[in-house]
Amino acid sequence: MSGIVYLVGAGPSDVGLLTCRGREVLSEADVVVYDALVGEAILALVPPRAACINVGKRSHNHTRTQQEINEILLEEAQKGNRVVRLKGGDPFLFGRGGEELELLARHGVPYEIVPGVTSAVAVPAYNGIPVTHRDFCSSVHIVTAHRRGDGPLDIDFGALARTGGTLVFLMGVTALPDVCRGLLEAGMDPETPAAVLHRGTSARQKRVVSTLARLPEDAREMAAPSIIVVGKVCALAQDFAWAEKRPLHGRRYLVTRPRTRASALVKRLRDLGGEVVELPTIELRPVADASLDGLDASAWLVLTSPSGADIFLDLLRARRRDVRSLAHLQIAALGAGTAAALEARGIVPDLVPPTYSAAALGEALAARVRPGETVFLARARQGSPDVTARLAAVEGVTVLDTAIYETVLTRPPILEPLQLLEGDTWAVFTSASTVRGFAAAAGSDELSAVRALCIGEQTAAQARKYGMAVRVAEQATVDGLVDLAIQCAKEEASWI
Repeated sequence: MSGIVYLVGAGPSDVGLLTCRGREVLSEADVVVYDALVGEAILALVPPRAACINVGKRSHNHTRTQQEINEILLEEAQKGNRVVRLKGGDPFLFGRGGEELELLARHGVPYEIVPGVTSAVAVPAYNGIPVTHRDFCSSVHIVTAHRRGDGPLDIDFGALARTGGTLVFLMGVTALPDVCRGLLEAGMDPETPAAVLHRGTSARQKRVVSTLARLPEDAREMAAPSIIVVGKVCALAQDFAWAEKRPLHGRRYLVTRPRTRASALVKRLRDLGGEVVELPTIELRPVADASLDGLDASAWLVLTSPSGADIFLDLLRARRRDVRSLAHLQIAALGAGTAAALEARGIVPDLVPPTYSAAALGEALAARVRPGETVFLARARQGSPDVTARLAAVEGVTVLDTAIYETVLTRPPILEPLQLLEGDTWAVFTSASTVRGFAAAAGSDELSAVRALCIGEQTAAQARKYGMAVRVAEQATVDGLVDLAIQCAKEEASWI
């Protein structure tokens, strides 16, 4: 039985530019064959079950030949797999996508093309450069400046110079002097605005805007991956640049909480200009045989996390019960996030301690419960002893410490956590277990290179055990973490 190959354009780097169709087929992949220029945040979307094959090609450093890549796609599809060939940019724009289809077509293997956002348009846009503008040009021309071996550039510079349009050269930063020389010799004005744009749409985005004559010297320190743009529209970058004006531009955040709980935090950080890589280091699994015995005779229900609140209510529904069966209970929630999860399901908690910690919850409960009452504590199997320790000191109180879910350490199938620390990168932790999961995924107990944004003191204490440089949110909420990220970015900007 033959499988299918999806030739997917992953765009220039920013995960927000991955198409809806691209994300959909990636989530269903059995095998992912990926390139070196695919953004880390996109690679983080690869499902854990998928087999991953790195065929990345850099200049003079090819892990696989093109023929080998073609054969991998054919072999994996013939095994019956759903194969995603994940390519930077668009697969049909200097991406050799047509070559990869030839072997599949010859053998009758089904395939689908999922176009991607090309860096030729997106990277200039993220730098405030429109590739067309009616006041400056009426055409745009995309050219590969990649050499074959040590041979000369196969470019008709005279024809390009005569177009009067914007010229975008891909894969050509090493050939920058030859590109500029060729255009100048073809008669282009030496004062024509020109730019080199490095790692566009990512946190490491940089640009140099100069003139055609001076660009090779001004951009001599720019490395691959970069694109070259030549044309009057480059002068608009000074007025139109927008990406770096966002408060978190230039910074990358590794969000380690479970993907099902990360969406609000991820969105906030991305909206503020941060590059976010979702790196879940734990997974929460409901306990299949979790018991509700004793709930009906209890006076208090205690929930210690947003996930725990959702899992408890799902468990209640699975036992064909609803919130009416909680009417006799007072409900305590650990933190604003847990309270919000309950309120979203129509339940307003009676007790939320002002400090986000198990100890604070235990103290608050100890002050409210009465002798003879039973407290039903629904939480993770690996829950903190601080809650039960405080309640144990209250005479005549019974605690039913009930495990309704367990925390399982996990890691992404491709990314190595410590290799993501390049540049201005912060790891974001929302619980002590996410810290432990990060350490396990990194394979090290010595993590002094990690800068950590922590939701509360308990999380921070765990991070400090690994030697991380720690900052703690004033409020133990998503908003508190985002405010902390903004504060750290402002402090760093003041040092520059």
